Amino acid sequence: MKSKIMSVLFVCTTFSLTAQEKEPGVKTFAKAVVDKFPNTRTFDVQYEELGPSNYDSDFLGNKFERGRIENHNRFKAAFNMPFYASKSKKLVLTTSLRYKYESYDFGDIYNYTTAETFRRDRREFHFWAGALTGTYMSTLFKKPAIYNATITVDGNEDNAQRVKGFASAVVVIKRTPSTTMTLGVLALLDPSSIVPVTPLFSVNHKFKNSKWDMDFILPQRLLFRRELLEDGRISLGTELNTENFYLNLNTSNLKGIYELNQLELKTGITYEYCFTPKIIAFVKGGVNNVFSVRLTERGERTSKYVYDHKEDPQGYVRFGISYNLFGKK
Repeated sequence: MKSKIMSVLFVCTTFSLTAQEKEPGVKTFAKAVVDKFPNTRTFDVQYEELGPSNYDSDFLGNKFERGRIENHNRFKAAFNMPFYASKSKKLVLTTSLRYKYESYDFGDIYNYTTAETFRRDRREFHFWAGALTGTYMSTLFKKPAIYNATITVDGNEDNAQRVKGFASAVVVIKRTPSTTMTLGVLALLDPSSIVPVTPLFSVNHKFKNSKWDMDFILPQRLLFRRELLEDGRISLGTELNTENFYLNLNTSNLKGIYELNQLELKTGITYEYCFTPKIIAFVKGGVNNVFSVRLTERGERTSKYVYDHKEDPQGYVRFGISYNLFGKK
């Protein structure tokens, strides 16, 4: 799930800025990506704290548990480095590494089968991913176009677990001084994908006689942004987010490697501040709505889940700082 949302996010927002030039180039492409995605900069570190929430779960189609998550936090680190560019500067190869640590502290939990209430110890999870991405900038029907292909290997602290990939093509269909509109297609090279081909669409619009602009990406985000103070920027809106990690299970009902996927909708405010052209920090907070949390056997489609739980809305706050080796004024 996560790789699918991030694929749409990466391709569409890349083009929102890349399309501002007549011929897309490596420098414009890189600026477009790192401007909107801190985790695509050379180094990025983020910490997120989520407030308490109640949940109600099902297991193998039957009522399982209801309980309370008292504390939930995430730590993420990312490294990205382009290592090859063709002489024409239209082909770029990039390698990326990701790491995530996630922990849960629980309150009272009620088991429907035993009709007993108990406490669960803190649960901790580690997730990592390595990726190789190839990006080619060209034209299609005399319009700027970007072709992208990525292959990813991810896993947990025990082992590598899955190989995933995607390929995409995105074209600018409208470009004016105030509006950029793109259209494309994304093919998911993942056996667990429910929809192997996904359309892409994005709009970036600068309002007339205003400091505000709108950034819309279907289906990932709707943000309204403006500069605040000399080196800062504020954003208001909603973003669709996914999280995942692997579990090694050995119980009477489940044995083997399983993957947990969580779909979230975050609504709130973000403030970014540029200390130098290379160092940028941000803080964001608001309300996190968890649409679904599903556990599936490794490689299975999320529709074939063995565990599912619903969770109440919760507050959240996230801090981050990133370093962009290629940042310039």
